[in-house]
Formats: sequence, structure tokens, C-alpha cells
Amino acid sequence: MHIGVCTLHLRLASSHSLKEKRRIVKSIKDRVRSRFNVSIAEVDALDSWQLATIGVACVSNETTFTNSVLSNVVNFIDDLRLAELVDYHIEIQ
Repeated sequence: MHIGVCTLHLRLASSHSLKEKRRIVKSIKDRVRSRFNVSIAEVDALDSWQLATIGVACVSNETTFTNSVLSNVVNFIDDLRLAELVDYHIEIQ
């Protein structure tokens, strides 16, 4: 069993309140969940209006599949253009 974890740091320049931020983050999470079979949650910067840290987890029996899914999630979130992808990190165990 291989567990992959991806941490994404996003900047939400158009957000001017926590309510706007939550709406954008919820939209991203819902779209990722509907497209990929992964667990996703906001994990840090909860009180910041324009920053969000999202964690994504994937479990598989193959390392290459886990890495591929997480890379596709990163590309999908970047392509949504709802938030600027500042940085990300993928770790597979």
C-alpha cells in the first residue's frame, strides 16, 4: 500500500473576506472530489483571507499511480484559475 500526500499553497488575490475565501476553497474541493477519487481538505491558513493551504491524500497499490493522480490534481487546480498556485509538495510513502 502506498500513501501519497500533496500539500498545495494557494493565493486568493480576489478574496476580500473569509466568506469569499471559503466559497472559493469549497468550489476547488468539490471539483477535485468529483473528478478524482481523493481526500481533500483545507489544512492551514484558516484565518487568512488571501492564503489557503490544501491537503490532498491518495492511497493506491502502485507508487506511479499515486504520483500520477496527485500530479493531475495539482495541474487541475492550477488550470481552474480560481486561485494562484504558489507552491506544492508531493510526498509518497
